[in-house]
Amino acid sequence: MLTDNASLTAFQAEILAGIPQELPEYPKMDPSISRAPKRKDILSLEEKKLALKNALRYFPPHLHAQLAPEFMQELKDYGRIYMHRYQPKQAIYARPIEEYPHQSKQAAAIMLMIQNNLDPAVAQHPYELITYGGNGAVFQNWAQYRLTMKYLAEMTDEQTLVMYSGHPMGLFPAPKESPRVVVTNGMMIPNHSKGDDWERYNALGVTQYGQMTAGSYMYIGPQGIVHGTTITVLNAGRLQGSDDLGGKLFVTAGLGGMSGAQAKAAVIAGAIGVVAEADPIATQKRHEQGWVDEVYTDLAKLVERIKSARAKKEAVSLAYQGNVVALWEYLVEKNVNVELGSDQTSLHNPYAGGYYPIDMDFDTAKQMMGEQPEQFAQAVQATLRRHVAAINTMSERGMYFFDYGNAFLKAARDEAGADICLPDGRFKYPSYVQDIMGPMCFDFGFGPFRWVCASGKMEDLQFSDQLAAQVLEEMAQDAPEEISQQLADNIRWIKAAEENQLVVGSKARILYADALGRIRIAQAFNQAIAEGKMGPVVLGRDHHDVSGTDSPYRETSNIYDGSAFTADMAVQNFVGDAFRGATWISLHNGGGVGWGEVINGGFGMLLDGSPEADRRLQQMLFWDVNNGIARRAWARNPHARFAIEQEMKRSPGLQVTLAQEADEDLLDQLFK
Repeated sequence: MLTDNASLTAFQAEILAGIPQELPEYPKMDPSISRAPKRKDILSLEEKKLALKNALRYFPPHLHAQLAPEFMQELKDYGRIYMHRYQPKQAIYARPIEEYPHQSKQAAAIMLMIQNNLDPAVAQHPYELITYGGNGAVFQNWAQYRLTMKYLAEMTDEQTLVMYSGHPMGLFPAPKESPRVVVTNGMMIPNHSKGDDWERYNALGVTQYGQMTAGSYMYIGPQGIVHGTTITVLNAGRLQGSDDLGGKLFVTAGLGGMSGAQAKAAVIAGAIGVVAEADPIATQKRHEQGWVDEVYTDLAKLVERIKSARAKKEAVSLAYQGNVVALWEYLVEKNVNVELGSDQTSLHNPYAGGYYPIDMDFDTAKQMMGEQPEQFAQAVQATLRRHVAAINTMSERGMYFFDYGNAFLKAARDEAGADICLPDGRFKYPSYVQDIMGPMCFDFGFGPFRWVCASGKMEDLQFSDQLAAQVLEEMAQDAPEEISQQLADNIRWIKAAEENQLVVGSKARILYADALGRIRIAQAFNQAIAEGKMGPVVLGRDHHDVSGTDSPYRETSNIYDGSAFTADMAVQNFVGDAFRGATWISLHNGGGVGWGEVINGGFGMLLDGSPEADRRLQQMLFWDVNNGIARRAWARNPHARFAIEQEMKRSPGLQVTLAQEADEDLLDQLFK
């Protein structure tokens, strides 16, 4: 709550001050913290002048003479104006909710989530306000951060804060039932939504790439994807006829943001995980956090370690500090058997830090990216062609390879012209959603539900794990056979969650669940809060979910009725969540597979133990999942049809239009 000035902590005072009226001291930068690469120099001279005007409008005129040359230097050095001078002095991390100055508890929860996204232990490039994915931003600059936090501290439950791509447009009167914050990121006129458009308009300071949970304040560190990655690896093995991954090798790339989950997931699944990472700081961070067991720079020693782990059927994660193509080519040369392969480099962003060329060191590549962008792009394309060639060879030897939603297949085809397609134009390899996540999870309504214990207490998180496990075990007793495997996997996951040491940043948990599971778990939490057994809880999910994302190369890649390139589902979800009780909502252009390639949205909801919270959670979580199941059922996905018919039996108020099947022979006759 807001307190008088005499009792404010330094942290609270800094939040309430917003943008200082006098210049703060320039902060010292920690050299151990990963920095975003220099962005493309894309603006004309007039546009650079406009970028400076746009930046200066946050500050009183008497500061412009000093700030203008400073911001111009940032634009020259980084390709962006981050306003580093305005980084807060107080440490940024997810504090207990009561430590945030506030008049609205809902707003305090959002402040907690914002700070978690920018915590240096969590964020990929915290100085540049990038949470993950190379360009997934919370804000464009530090003035936006300061102003947003001040608005959140001062707002009431009868106001809504409107966020335009990181910019807080202002507080507007609103009913209590409305969201406290409405976020949009990167929403462009369609013909202006290509890669260079993002570079230009982001450099001008008028839009940003929010990724998914970066710009929506719902990132919970690599744990946010580790459950889904574990499910994916387990089921990839099952598709290949193996329920036991002991001694099996899973090779992939990426330890930065979301990709950092891969090493941990491989171990949880029982496999040998080998993950290449070009950025030494990212590798070191994941090793120090316990997300990767061992680090190698020598490929010969790495292969010897793989052989040892295979012989012992040891579940272990091994990082290769170096270029992933060097790893693949060495495995090909040495004839190392790889059962499962994938990739999670940020190929939605291949020329701005998402992918690095082979045959040059990391720092040289970063320098080339900023100073010689055309040569850098050519080097990336050549590397991608070699990457695909190695994967093709390994696949011919029996490896199962899948695109892990990072635009690998699309970039290999569209950017590099690599040998990645079949003669009919289809990709040689499936997206993991096509083979695994879509039919096995999303169509049944299972997706990445998550929660954060706003008290900051580990005991609250432990108690929440117990409640969630109890709910799932009760559901499993009379669950249909069609979803028994999913429930069994999820029960094992939540019971082992603490042991697997997944927490980085806020006291958070990820758990795949369907609509019924989410609602019952949330109700159990809300009741426990009402009874004083735990503190408030923030509910959310990854945008990568049943209903939250329209993405033809990922989330909706297993929809085959022609609607995979439409975005009605994600937009409808955003709107429907708003008037059914979400505390905040977000809608983004871009995320995972690239700007202009996907529309996605998310929500956050604070549970405070009140009857109102119970009403909201039931209404909103029901819609948030079943919207997507209905759409997938209309696309004639059989598992989605089963799930929505089950839900209509449970919920008399639900009436969904069901697809009628056409006779294939009848249609074939018409075209003879």
